Amino acid sequence: MKQRKYLLILIGLLGMIQIHAQKSVAFKADNEAPQPQWIGAITDENAHIPSNRDYVGTGTVNAKGKPDWKATDPLSRQSIWLKKEMKLPADVRKATMKIVGLGFYELSINRQKVTDAVFAPLWSDYDKTVFYNTCDVTALLKKGKNQLSVLLGNGFYNEQGGRYTKMKVSYGPPTLYCSLEIELKNGRTVCIVSDGSWKYSPSSITFNSIYGGEDEDARITPSWKPVVIQKGPRGILRQQMAQPVKMMEYFGVKSRHQLTPQQIAKASNAKHPIPAGTFVLDMGQNLAGFPQVKVCGKVGQQVRLYLSETLTAQGTCNQKQSGSPYYLTYTLSGKGEKSADGKRIETWHPHFTYYGYRYIQVEGAVMKGDENPDGKPVIEDIQSCFVYNSAAKIGNFECSNPMFNRASQIIDRAIRSNWQAVWTDCPHREKLGWLEQDWLNGEGLVYNYDCRSMIEQTMQNIADAQHANGAVPTTAPEYIYFKGKWLDPFAESPEWGGALVALPFLYLQHYGDDRMVKKYAPQMFRYVDYLQSKDSCHILKQGLGDWYDYGKGRSGFSQNTPMPLVATAHYYQWVKLTQKAAAMSGKTAEANRYAILASEILQAFQKEFLHVEKAASSEQSSSDAVVKDAVEKVYYGSGSQASNAISLALGMVPSQYRKQVLQHLVDDIHAHHDRLTTGDVGNRYLFQALLRNGYADLWYKMLAHDDVPGYGFQIKKGMTTLTEQWNPEMGASMNHFMMAHINNHFLPDIVGIRIEQGRLIIAPQPMGDLTWAKGSTRLSDGKQIAVVWKKLADGKIEVTVDTDNDIEYEIKIDYDETEHNDGTYRGKHVFVGKCAR
Repeated sequence: MKQRKYLLILIGLLGMIQIHAQKSVAFKADNEAPQPQWIGAITDENAHIPSNRDYVGTGTVNAKGKPDWKATDPLSRQSIWLKKEMKLPADVRKATMKIVGLGFYELSINRQKVTDAVFAPLWSDYDKTVFYNTCDVTALLKKGKNQLSVLLGNGFYNEQGGRYTKMKVSYGPPTLYCSLEIELKNGRTVCIVSDGSWKYSPSSITFNSIYGGEDEDARITPSWKPVVIQKGPRGILRQQMAQPVKMMEYFGVKSRHQLTPQQIAKASNAKHPIPAGTFVLDMGQNLAGFPQVKVCGKVGQQVRLYLSETLTAQGTCNQKQSGSPYYLTYTLSGKGEKSADGKRIETWHPHFTYYGYRYIQVEGAVMKGDENPDGKPVIEDIQSCFVYNSAAKIGNFECSNPMFNRASQIIDRAIRSNWQAVWTDCPHREKLGWLEQDWLNGEGLVYNYDCRSMIEQTMQNIADAQHANGAVPTTAPEYIYFKGKWLDPFAESPEWGGALVALPFLYLQHYGDDRMVKKYAPQMFRYVDYLQSKDSCHILKQGLGDWYDYGKGRSGFSQNTPMPLVATAHYYQWVKLTQKAAAMSGKTAEANRYAILASEILQAFQKEFLHVEKAASSEQSSSDAVVKDAVEKVYYGSGSQASNAISLALGMVPSQYRKQVLQHLVDDIHAHHDRLTTGDVGNRYLFQALLRNGYADLWYKMLAHDDVPGYGFQIKKGMTTLTEQWNPEMGASMNHFMMAHINNHFLPDIVGIRIEQGRLIIAPQPMGDLTWAKGSTRLSDGKQIAVVWKKLADGKIEVTVDTDNDIEYEIKIDYDETEHNDGTYRGKHVFVGKCAR
């Protein structure tokens, strides 16, 4: 490594001090180089934060006894400003900042924000991993005076409640750790680090909670004091892998409803008295994010915003299903930017919180153009900022069925809403990284978005969450420990924890890259060994099963399918894949052991869940009954759609019974009027079992309608994101992507672009009344592949494949061999033939 001479500038009471070092500075610097320190406003000891975590909210318990959060110092939850002033003796050639600000930070240099990222760094289990960011700040520094300033918020690092919260958890008070390396044009190098020379001040953000909202009082000005040196988190510093979260889209007001005095009277209560003049804005799109407001008014006037996905009967914001209370408050400074007509307009949005919402309830203000006899603040403009991960969108789909197109859109909106630092379940009440949806909807993710860095970071989070005994929890990072009679299934379930095994193989399948499989093979070994320790004669009896399946009652725990069947089938799948990981890693002994275990699990599965019933059938003649040979009725578990589909899709059905089990599945679909009964887990396998076994038309019929259960019903009800339950009228979240399994098949099956470990296969499946479909995606090398097919008058299809001449692909249709030869193709071609199902 190249050696350089460093000039460390410390601005303090003694002015400028020069310190020289002879070795280059890494973020984790050696002892001879300037070393950053964790700095903030208050030490851990003085903060009086409880040492254990207090979990609150639905379905959570405190694992170690209830701590006293009331004793914590208010400064420990306060958003703070930090600043460092310095002089540079020459112009800057290159400057790089490495920074961690916990929970979240915003970095500015000379009053200019460095990046457009929000919620940086992305959250993690700070006891295991702390992600840092690297920024090129060359253009922001100059010769002479410069100022670094950092705004810190709580995030998941320091969630102390105060309003709605899913949990109370604190790793410590807000803290900063950074190193700025500056190469000057005079040949010298300057290193600025976080240390005792910085100053802090309470910021204008008087309350901030990732779950509860944010308040800002713009009247507050800094009062600088020396920082204190803090302990900092225990986790290992790692470069952030996933793309940053940003404000990606903006939505204006679609409509407005002024609440009547009668509506206000009915909706008001002691905890939330609604003031006269309150109105509700429909922003037209359910999303994850926050409003941005341009407002003018007098100093000290206050605007409060409540957000929600749905409305009450009185027309007010309804937070019953999404976490209450959540609100945002802004107190005006009266010093905004001067507009052309002389108004002082202040622009405000929260910095360290977000929520899932469509509606905004505005209290204490009027809209521009309204009558304003009371002199309230005037909102000149308001927008919804759609906040999500900036990973590239690479896939597109469209077909002749408008409902399928709209389903693709609301699924995309739900995925984006829940793509933050982790893939969350919902953007409001939980914001947790529930793991099952990451792989159950994996194909829909990787065909439509560049997921490589997100999968890599998710795997780090899962590895960090793995317990000493090998168990993998349902969420990662694991902020909540579920414990109790009915809560235990939420703590660990093989369909959720198996993401540890499934995601590396999804990475291998789609990107042709085995690094994730080999890197995490040891964790896979520990996980399946843990599952083996929990089985009973190779049957697992734990977990959530086919969560949120469709039946007569309210969705939740599986109504239709035995939980042990679902758990054991996934146990088998994880052992099979782990056996492959062992073989790929050169671990022959482990590979042999897991091959034997998989065989034993399969035998136990047949013994426990396979049902073969003999039923005599007869034909009536004019004289007597002629008894025919016995007919076998073969099914798994309860005979539910999930029971049979899981067994079929995972290759667990003996060859002599596949036809009968498949027929039993089809008969059950018909018995339910060609509707599904599966849920979060079973959908994946039901769709695969039908599409891989010649029942594409039935799959299409099962989904191409506007009844419940189905995507069309949600669209008919005006949903703009996919909902948690098949029936959105039953309540729960209106912004989940866990039921997005149809998205797994838009590009690979309907359009026919299939990527299989480096092979590109074009195999469209025209089905139902579809007359055309088109789509595209980006390959791992960055090149595009696009396919368009349409039905012709003679019943054949015309398939156009468009890609670069160096991209090789196979075509799977029965085409006219006088025009094309069997084998592979490159570049653009048009094929005419019959679909080969």
